[in-house]
Amino acid sequence: MNIAKNMEAIFVAIIAIIAIAAATSLATAAVPKFRAAPAASATFAASAGQVTMHTVYVSAKRLSAEEKAAL
Repeated sequence: MNIAKNMEAIFVAIIAIIAIAAATSLATAAVPKFRAAPAASATFAASAGQVTMHTVYVSAKRLSAEEKAAL
């Protein structure tokens, strides 16, 4: 096994791993601690009976191949 031929690739891989570890540690260091949302007051709390489900109805025709090509 001739490891000397692959030493550059091993070195680059180790540097890449160190760079990724450093970037992730910096990225997660700025995340603030979890804070729970304030408790909702009774006036804003909605029961399951009061919640309405909003629906969207789309009434449009599909584009033909010529119309798609024109876009």
